[in-house]
Amino acid sequence: MDEVLAYLKKNPTYFLATVDDDGNPQVRPFGTIAKFEDKLYVQTGKVKPVSDQMLAHPRIAISAVDAEGGWLRLTADAVLDDRLEARQAVLGEYPELQSMYAADDGNCEVFALENVTATFCSFTAEPKTVTF
Repeated sequence: MDEVLAYLKKNPTYFLATVDDDGNPQVRPFGTIAKFEDKLYVQTGKVKPVSDQMLAHPRIAISAVDAEGGWLRLTADAVLDDRLEARQAVLGEYPELQSMYAADDGNCEVFALENVTATFCSFTAEPKTVTF
């Protein structure tokens, strides 16, 4: 898990894929990742379609690339954690978001990533897969 966290912190814009109610894939850039209580978390706003999509269809995918020509592919279940302390922990790592979100604003929400399979890939090495 720490290797995935370090990769996403080093490469802070990744792409998160969900499925909408019509079964269509939806992909958008994301930038939050934090570790809280031995799980990785992402943050979004309740008013965004991505929130509804993760609640309705929690299986997500993440893809990120690095400057060295490698990439990360990750699948996970996004599980809503509605605790104030979870929202505070994630926002605490992203002070730049605090002008848009507050842990107790009724809009901020965080999702724990569970049942994670992450594969580190490149054209020069064999893929490495970790699960947690």
